[in-house]
Formats: sequence, structure tokens, C-alpha cells
Amino acid sequence: MSSSKHSRNFWLGNGVLAVAMLTMMFMGPLSNALGIWAAVMWMVLAAIGVALLMSDKSDEPPASD
Repeated sequence: MSSSKHSRNFWLGNGVLAVAMLTMMFMGPLSNALGIWAAVMWMVLAAIGVALLMSDKSDEPPASD
């Protein structure tokens, strides 16, 4: 089994998506403090995270076992 090395965008995307997940977990208090901007912040974080992950595409998928 070969170990594949992921680019910096892959790890940044996962980090941003982790922050988006934390935002969802604390959406109640954030919504009380920021109003509708809490949801907007979550949507922007999720979109950036997915865009970073999708930009890390390799040429061909890994071979199955």
C-alpha cells in the first residue's frame, strides 16, 4: 500500500471545514451575538473549505485492492 502525500490545500480545506463544524456546534450562541451573520459566516467557511478540497484533485484515482 502506498502512502499518498496531500497538498497544502487539502490540509487547509480540512482545517477550514473543522472550523465550520465548530461554528455549527456553537450556532446558538453565535446567532445570539451575530444574528444572521453567524449563518453567513458558516456558509462562507463551508464554501471555502470545499473549494480548497476540490482544488486538490490528483490526475487519476488510487487503484483498488
